Amino acid sequence: MHAELGDQLVVEAPSTGAMRRDGEIVALHHPDGSPPYDVRWSDTGRVSTVFPGPDAHVHHLHHVHDPRRTHGTHGMHRY
Repeated sequence: MHAELGDQLVVEAPSTGAMRRDGEIVALHHPDGSPPYDVRWSDTGRVSTVFPGPDAHVHHLHHVHDPRRTHGTHGMHRY
């Protein structure tokens, strides 16, 4: 799995009747875009560190290069 800042993480419903969740990836812990990710959930606005499982996928958005956007590492996050 690979992501960039601003991509959307989607976690499919683990069972019938459960809700799908999605959120914006607001920080990366590895420069190669591999997990874990800090995600701002669209349903709560809260940010949490996520180690995506097999029920998750990244929706890649088209990004315009912005030199102010940086990778978060070792507790350094860009929200």
